[in-house]
Amino acid sequence: MSDQHDVLVLRKGTHGIPVEQYADALRSRLPDREVTLARTPAAEREKIEDARIVTGMVLDDDVLDHAESMEVFACAYAGVGHLPLDRLRERGVTVTNASGVHGPNMGEHVVGNVLSFTRRFHEGFRRQRRNEWRHYQTHELHDSTVTVVGLGAIGQAVVERLQGFGVDTIGVRHTPEKGGPTDEVIGFDEDDLHDALGRTDYLVLSCPLTDETRGLIGHDEFVTLPTDSVLINVARGPVVDTDDLLTALQSNWIRGAALDVTDPEPLPADHPLWNLGNVQITPHNAGYTPNYYERLADIVAGNVRQIDETGEYDDLENEVSL
Repeated sequence: MSDQHDVLVLRKGTHGIPVEQYADALRSRLPDREVTLARTPAAEREKIEDARIVTGMVLDDDVLDHAESMEVFACAYAGVGHLPLDRLRERGVTVTNASGVHGPNMGEHVVGNVLSFTRRFHEGFRRQRRNEWRHYQTHELHDSTVTVVGLGAIGQAVVERLQGFGVDTIGVRHTPEKGGPTDEVIGFDEDDLHDALGRTDYLVLSCPLTDETRGLIGHDEFVTLPTDSVLINVARGPVVDTDDLLTALQSNWIRGAALDVTDPEPLPADHPLWNLGNVQITPHNAGYTPNYYERLADIVAGNVRQIDETGEYDDLENEVSL
């Protein structure tokens, strides 16, 4: 067995939760290791000089300049596009991410949006604010078709939570040959995608932003969707063409949209999307969970124990291909 590895935690937190909770969660899982929280920029630059395993939300270039011994950077976000990946690759640093941490809470967020539009709770809230006792028509989720674009941890969590509602599910992923938990799995072939969209009642976007998914849902897709369909986006704003979305909503090409992400983001205060009655907007809040650090610590601590046992810095959980 190799020497036991200590862990350095960088100072930036997330979701308004103190980063001290992350350090404490790691300490509870790694009682025999020293988990150090660098609480200032100077402390980060100093402590990272000898650290082999570092974890944090961001890694600034000036901090990386001092990382003479780093072998692993455990990113505390699921996305790693903000990191200096070229420099990390050149240095041979293994990078992991927080994929899977968001599954339960984002799955619940999506299902909540689906049910809100199904039973039109947003209309009920409006009538309540006006003290208006007047009935309105709603919908049933049963026998609907839900198409989920992206079958990673979030997409799978959505599908899992839809079980029991009596819906048909279609999954869209880059590698459809891998299959998935949905009744049907397709790739991003345009004809296959449009065939699925033509049968979709609720379109859930939970995919990463890539060259393949940027602008994936635009004019042609909105025209193809049934007029009673609803778009739910918890992926990234640029997966949807915002101007085409606005046109589709204003022209009743689709019934509504639930947007946790937008393009641009934050959404400007004067943007027309704010004032449409068939749009529900949350401020990129689907990712929030009070269990964020606990789930993240499970991943990182498991990798630290694996490194201790093997002496190797690769084949780790959530390792990112650089």
